[in-house]
Amino acid sequence: MWVLETVAVAFGMYSALPVPRVEWNEKNMRYALLAFPLVGAVLGLAWCGAAALCAALGLPDVLRGAALCALPVVVTGGIHLDGYADTCDALASHASPVRKQEILRDPHCGAFAVIRLCVYFVAYFALCCAVTPTDAALWSVGLGFVLSRALSGLLLTLLSVAEGSSLAKAFVSAADKRRARALLGIVTLLLAAALAPRSVAAVCAAALVVWRYVRVAKQEFGGTSGDLAGWFLVKAEFWMLAAIVAQQYVEKLI
Repeated sequence: MWVLETVAVAFGMYSALPVPRVEWNEKNMRYALLAFPLVGAVLGLAWCGAAALCAALGLPDVLRGAALCALPVVVTGGIHLDGYADTCDALASHASPVRKQEILRDPHCGAFAVIRLCVYFVAYFALCCAVTPTDAALWSVGLGFVLSRALSGLLLTLLSVAEGSSLAKAFVSAADKRRARALLGIVTLLLAAALAPRSVAAVCAAALVVWRYVRVAKQEFGGTSGDLAGWFLVKAEFWMLAAIVAQQYVEKLI
C-alpha cells in the first residue's frame, strides 16, 4: 500500500493528473523521489503518442508543434515552469545569494520571468515543429523526459538544500538519501546508456545542463531548491530536444 501512496505523492506533487489524495507522511515520502521518473515516463508516452498520431493524421507541422509544446504543461500543470520563471527573475537580479533566495520565495512574477517564458515557448514550439517524428527521435525524446526527472531527483540528494527552500527540504529530509541516491544513480546510468545509441547528442546536452545547474546552485544561490530543480528540468528537456533536432539536421546534410 505504501508503494502506491508513494507514487500518488509523486504524481500529486509533480503532475496535474488525477490521483487518489493521500496524506503525506514519513513512510510514503521516504522514496517519493524514486517515483519522480515515473511522471516522466507517463509524459514521455503521451508526448510520443501525440507526435505519432499527428504524423499518422498528416497534420501540418505547426499544429503538431503546438500540441507537443502544450502537452508537458497540460500533464505537469506547469509546476516546473513556475520554478523556471522564479529562477530567471532571481538570476536577472544579480543580487547576493540571500537576496536571490528571497526572490525565489516571492509569489509575484517579475518582468524577466515573463520575458524568459515567452522566449522559451517560442523556441520550444519551433523545436517541436522542427523535430521529425522518427522512431529514434521519439525514443530519445521520451527517454529524455524520464532522464531529466531522474537527474533532478539525484541532484537533490547530492546538493545541499538552501535555507528557506521548504518544499525541497521536506522531500529531501524525508528521503532515505543513501538508498535514493544509489537507486537514482543506477536509473540515471541505465537511461543514459539506453539513450546514447540513438542520440549521444542528447546525453551530452543533459550533461552540460547538469554542470550548469550545479555551478549556479552553489555559486549563485548557496544551494539548490525546488525552484532551481524546476529550472534545471525545463532547461534539460529543452536542450535535449534541441540536440535531437540538431542531430537530425546534421544527419540530413551528411
